[in-house]
Amino acid sequence: MTIEKIKENLNENLGNKVRIVFNIGRNKTEEFEAIIKELYNFIFIVETENKSFTYSDVLTQTVELHFD
Repeated sequence: MTIEKIKENLNENLGNKVRIVFNIGRNKTEEFEAIIKELYNFIFIVETENKSFTYSDVLTQTVELHFD
């Protein structure tokens, strides 16, 4: 997967719900549902607790996105 493909997938699902699994280290994860709100050159913003992630977070599998 490339960053361009990640951006394309996010753009196709802009405004839709997504389940996010966030790897916080030491075999711990945080999982929540959010709505993809905004896309920028280097980050994307989801609606839940004002979190933002980089496309490289997805590329390096620190963040996993599961679209409904």
